[in-house]
Amino acid sequence: MSVRLVITDAMWDRIEPLMPPDPVRGRRWADHRRPLEAIAWKYRTCSPWRDPPEKLGPFQTAYKHLIRWAMDGTWERILAAVLAVADAGDDVGWTVSVDSTVCRAHQHSAGARRRRAPCRAEPEDHALGRSRGGLSTKVHLASDSRARPLSIHVTAGQAGDAPAFEAVMAGIRIPRGGLGMPRTRPAVVLADRAYSSRSIRGRLRRRGIRAVIPQPIDQIGHRLRRGRAGGRPPGFDAETYKERNAVERCIARIKQWRGLAMRTDKLAVAYRAALHLAAILIWTRR
Repeated sequence: MSVRLVITDAMWDRIEPLMPPDPVRGRRWADHRRPLEAIAWKYRTCSPWRDPPEKLGPFQTAYKHLIRWAMDGTWERILAAVLAVADAGDDVGWTVSVDSTVCRAHQHSAGARRRRAPCRAEPEDHALGRSRGGLSTKVHLASDSRARPLSIHVTAGQAGDAPAFEAVMAGIRIPRGGLGMPRTRPAVVLADRAYSSRSIRGRLRRRGIRAVIPQPIDQIGHRLRRGRAGGRPPGFDAETYKERNAVERCIARIKQWRGLAMRTDKLAVAYRAALHLAAILIWTRR
């Protein structure tokens, strides 16, 4: 049976130098391309771990790669290195859009132990919660102006958007060449009405970031009722706000992988690692 692969030779030429060495001393350098293809196949098709084609090797190898690199932060480091190369080539659009999307959770994702998390990166609720649609996970992300992910954060499905804003912005850290500090400050941040709050606007203002966030109707009415004490309305550039569709297109790209559009992982670190792998492949595709 033929298998449609997603990692081209050009993409692998960019990813291969970023692969970590084999943790077992004395062992020959491992070929990481096949396990990465197996992980991508699993989440692209939303198939069980035990069902990959023989061409992609044992499923245990792919799963160990996913979990081991999720626990030690390898996926985040590879994504940061890919972003650093793109930023050095002036290929990052620094008009950043922030939004979230709810991903339905399969019944197989429930049942993980809640007594203690397997690592510090794993939340106690495993980023699973109940919203109106049932058991779900919410993916918060920031994208550049070309619909490519810069930062990814996962919470339970019923969590609000505004409380996760700081975590999403903190995830934007693109290393620079030499000894310079990582770049963390976009030029403009676009977000919908769910992020309209004084704390978010004040935080962006203190960092020198222009916020393009519309006000909800209730906030407008509350300010008008206060009269002069309500202060001036926050600035809003309607023309620039039209570029917020970049984050919607970024979400659509990620949800092309069926295993990300519907979560089947019990652990949040595994699901977040798969999101980072999708982001890595999106950035290396060009």
